[in-house]
Amino acid sequence: MTLMSRIATLALAATTSLLVVTQVHARSDASFLKEAAEAGGAEVEASKLAQSKAQRADVKAFAGTMVTEHSQLADELKQLAAAKKVELPSGPTLVQKSKLKLIDSGDDAKFDERYVKSFGVKAHEDTIKLFEEASRDAKDPEVKAFAQKALPSLQHHLDMARALTTK
Repeated sequence: MTLMSRIATLALAATTSLLVVTQVHARSDASFLKEAAEAGGAEVEASKLAQSKAQRADVKAFAGTMVTEHSQLADELKQLAAAKKVELPSGPTLVQKSKLKLIDSGDDAKFDERYVKSFGVKAHEDTIKLFEEASRDAKDPEVKAFAQKALPSLQHHLDMARALTTK
């Protein structure tokens, strides 16, 4: 093998490795966008349900805020995903759908507690972890900026939900 063919082989190997790494990072950013869409969709569905089923006025108000703010975030996410050519899922995951059914079943007097615990506190804790990872690890600067921009609002939602658990 000549020196030139060795250099060409090494260059091809390096280019292939770079391409694979870039695809992995792009796939990682795309995964974040998809997971964020699923989480947001579940939050909106749960909150719409809470607007009609919750008994406490403060829980209904929280649910209304969640529908409004998560819908706005979803619109921004859709625009970003379209720009990145990422197809978002049309709704929540099967696990999230099961959680929606769980909060809707059982004693109506305990609905508020189930909603706040599952979709107020736990869902926001999970979503914040997802967005923190993307704000640190996303390779696309626009994806990273989107995650960073959303974090304060998500943290505020979690604080609001935790306050509802103490009442």
